Amino acid sequence: MLERYFLKPQTLDRIRGSWLGDSLERYVAWLADQGYRARNVYRRVPLLVQFGEFAREHGATRFEDLSAHVAAFVEARLLSRPHEGRRGARALGNEIRGPIRQFLRLLTPDQAQGSGRGPYCGPPFLRSAPGFFAHLRDERGLRKGSLQQYGFHLRRLEWYLARIGACELAALSPAILSAFVADCHLADEAGTSGKRLGRSSMIGLCCSLRVFLRYLYREGLVARDLSPSIETPRQYRLADLPRSISWEEVRRVLEAVDRRTAVGRRDYAMLLLMVTYGLRGHEVAEMRLDDLDWERGELLVRGKSLRHDRLPIPKDVGEALAGYLCHRPRCSSRRVFLRINAPLQGFIGSSSVCDIVRRALVRAGLHPARKGSHLLRHGLAVKMLRGGASLAEIGEILRHELPSTTEIYAKVDVAALRALALPWQGGEL
Repeated sequence: MLERYFLKPQTLDRIRGSWLGDSLERYVAWLADQGYRARNVYRRVPLLVQFGEFAREHGATRFEDLSAHVAAFVEARLLSRPHEGRRGARALGNEIRGPIRQFLRLLTPDQAQGSGRGPYCGPPFLRSAPGFFAHLRDERGLRKGSLQQYGFHLRRLEWYLARIGACELAALSPAILSAFVADCHLADEAGTSGKRLGRSSMIGLCCSLRVFLRYLYREGLVARDLSPSIETPRQYRLADLPRSISWEEVRRVLEAVDRRTAVGRRDYAMLLLMVTYGLRGHEVAEMRLDDLDWERGELLVRGKSLRHDRLPIPKDVGEALAGYLCHRPRCSSRRVFLRINAPLQGFIGSSSVCDIVRRALVRAGLHPARKGSHLLRHGLAVKMLRGGASLAEIGEILRHELPSTTEIYAKVDVAALRALALPWQGGEL
């Protein structure tokens, strides 16, 4: 693979003669598979060779030792270019640090914590409760986005315990947990616990804590079940209205996509899936090529809680998918939808899908209060409701586990609500 980029024999000999030679061969093969341009390879490989020589001179003997020398190498490179201004030095440092961290993460995934991201970049409570996130993934069936939310909340707890000196899980008590919840609610951006959490985030925090505390008690890591001591902020059921746009506005969003470009073909197919099936953002992002059964005309949807549903592929959806897949970049990833720029890989979670929806809304000249992927899901439900569909039918299309989840759409059924309204007793206005 190296011969594809480096033609001079002396350059090839230097790269392969490095003690990182085999690792660099694999890294270059990965860059090529992910669609990186040749100029990226020309810039990164010599940098990594120099980094390997620097680390070896400073005592590194194993690949696992490299992460400890990243900061020193970046500092040494910056000192060799003193003419760079403050902003230029920061940008140069990122250009040096980024490829090295990527190289280390790819070849030693378990060493990501030591790649210079800080002491808390790995899963929280990795040493004291190592099986918790496997429990969430394997037993509870949580997706990557939900696992990230648990990690966000529990990392705050880990920071808080370290700050007050309670480093052992056995030291947890109702008083400590209550103080932590209050600290998250009252903290601000300058506080020690980070940004203050809003109402919905506080509810998620309390739910995550209760699940974590019940797991600790089940595994015998704490003496008693502390989950009842976590009080969730009061939340009134069905207090909000589902945010949606009209079906005419949905059509404007689809028509505003330029399907002559590679990005447009991809975005149109993703938007059409959300509009047709009411798919969630992560369900679109995690769709795999194996989920498309063209012979039977079926699509496998991998939903929440490990639920799998097979849905028919209408003609317009099939044409949009085929139009995108015919121009889809070639790579080893089995995800249907890929990033346009290298690395050519699938989207991580639903945030990127939400960004695509936001850009599509802006192109269509729409500016609703909320612009995430659920906006199109709610739009489909409202369209079905106004077309005469029952709540049970809507829940089946949206793949709700509980009928109570669909009840929120009853609040937008204006025709049915008029029949329940009492007559005005004050006479004609």
